[in-house]
Amino acid sequence: MADEPTQYEIAVIGSGPGGYVAAIRAAQLGFKTLLIEKEPQPGGTCLHCGCIPTKAMLHAAEILEEARAASRFGVMTSEVRLDLPAMHRYKDSVVQKNAKGVEFLLKKNGVETLRGFGRLAGGGMVDIMPGNGAAARRIAARHVVLATGSEVRGLPGVEIDGRAIITSDEALHLQGVPASMIVLGAGAVGVEFASIYSRFGSRVTLLEMLPRVLPLEDEEVSSELERVFRKRDITIHTGARVEKVVRRDTAVEVKARQGEKALALSAEVVLVAVGRKPRTEGIGLEGTGVDLDKGFVKVDGMMRTGEPGVYAIGDIVPTPPLAHVASHEGILAVEHIKGLPVHPIDYDQIPACTYCQPEVASIGLTEAEARRRGYEVRIGKFPFAALGKAAILGASEGFTKIVSEARYDQILGVHMIGPHVTDLISEAVAALRLEGTVEELFHAIHPHPTLSEVMGEAAMASHGRPIHIFAEAARAAGRRAEAVEGAGGTKGPP
Repeated sequence: MADEPTQYEIAVIGSGPGGYVAAIRAAQLGFKTLLIEKEPQPGGTCLHCGCIPTKAMLHAAEILEEARAASRFGVMTSEVRLDLPAMHRYKDSVVQKNAKGVEFLLKKNGVETLRGFGRLAGGGMVDIMPGNGAAARRIAARHVVLATGSEVRGLPGVEIDGRAIITSDEALHLQGVPASMIVLGAGAVGVEFASIYSRFGSRVTLLEMLPRVLPLEDEEVSSELERVFRKRDITIHTGARVEKVVRRDTAVEVKARQGEKALALSAEVVLVAVGRKPRTEGIGLEGTGVDLDKGFVKVDGMMRTGEPGVYAIGDIVPTPPLAHVASHEGILAVEHIKGLPVHPIDYDQIPACTYCQPEVASIGLTEAEARRRGYEVRIGKFPFAALGKAAILGASEGFTKIVSEARYDQILGVHMIGPHVTDLISEAVAALRLEGTVEELFHAIHPHPTLSEVMGEAAMASHGRPIHIFAEAARAAGRRAEAVEGAGGTKGPP
């Protein structure tokens, strides 16, 4: 190690969407900034084995499905098939383009980067182990931002072999489409890969220990997704606890229990998708003031740990494990270090997106959570089936649900399932951030024909005044509106 460590004002350990954003913002604020990353390129899990490659695969699956159904739009095709190696080349090119973009931004903003494994060494020192046999390097930093991210969580008693029993990491690189796949876990990762491989041609079975798929979403959204998945021949077992996973010569056997019922299933591939765990081992937390709770780093509202000068952000802290959350936490941390007037993040206003088919997106309180907190709840729902644009797209599944507080008309949450809702949710993000009311939503004129009309229509339904669906007068009290059924299906606007 060098006798005189190089001095930095901020050192960021980890270059995922939390770390690299924190480093760029720190450099913009005039700090001498170092970014430490153990992998060859910046971007972290999100860019290399999470958000970006999975969404590229989902897009390929969507195009494949649309091409197969093109004749219903009067477009004739022939020999529509999946070219898996070409799909992987497309996916990898997207990842590389984004990685090079991050490298460019770091360089242009004056962020110094070092490759190696970063570890707190005490006294404002950080050791960097290159991992190639070279000697470790020590640097000094007035402030350190820990952004080491997460890694795949295993299932006790299940041995991952990377071939027949895999995690999401291996699912990104399969060289063939398995004839059958069992997915253990129906959270966001599980339902996304179920959506990918079912459209690629696998016979998919989902097992979820909790009572419903996407258990963190509103119950009605979960029910709708389960209905659509079953319609698409995805088998679902909820309330199912896995007891044993055994690899045989030609298949993997899964034994589970669903209440009193024993389940015996087999498939060519089993995907373990039971979540991720914080990556905090080996980063030098021992003997510091950094406190852990179930592996997560405890922080205050400014992302400070119990160790002076050390902040933590992203998947290693007990906040929603989402890329956009990590980015905002990184900005908050370095702006707090700068002394800017910052405020803690309101985690009730974090949008969540799941890119299965149909897509799911939400922000704010679910109906159940709003009632649990004591609100007088009012509900407004509107189905995509009643929208002209949805009919044009041939995407009539799903709905938008607005949860509001009846007395003051405050929007508490918005929950969506249907076409392009991961984009449409941004209107709800703005509405909650600006403390909007439901009435303001339906007085905002939405262009026609668009999918965005679903927000205005759901807002009108909340007040018992829907136009393009029929609802009884009691709709304002939260009773479900039923779409008008016509000879050609649900009627929507002209």
